[in-house]
Amino acid sequence: MSNVNLEQAIVIAQTALKKGREMKFHPLTIVVLDAGGHMKALLREDNCSILREDIARGKAWSVLGMGFGGREIARRAEKMPAFFTSLNVMSEGKMVPVAGGVLIRDANNQIIGSVGVTGDTSDNDEICAVAGILAAKLTPDTGDK
Repeated sequence: MSNVNLEQAIVIAQTALKKGREMKFHPLTIVVLDAGGHMKALLREDNCSILREDIARGKAWSVLGMGFGGREIARRAEKMPAFFTSLNVMSEGKMVPVAGGVLIRDANNQIIGSVGVTGDTSDNDEICAVAGILAAKLTPDTGDK
């Protein structure tokens, strides 16, 4: 199994923060996970609330665990709330089924990790995650075609 490496994870996290600052978003927290769900990078801007690390990790963990991007997870959660409630119980509260969780794919379209961004709106969080993944010369998968 291929994984996002540390250098790529740092590029992703730093670029996501830079994008948020350029767009004047609220302070962001970024978590990058490898394909096995292990944290490769965490950046938390000053003045982020204390739950932001958990939310960012939950967004990244959700997309990695389900194998599709945050937008698709959000659509499915809306259609099947009982199922996602069960998933959240089974995962000990780790599921955060909203945009801002983005899969990282390599040149062979294999999942090599995920990113979770939180701090602004979910749509804005996703913009930052995508910018970071693209900067690392990898492919973002938001759950939209």
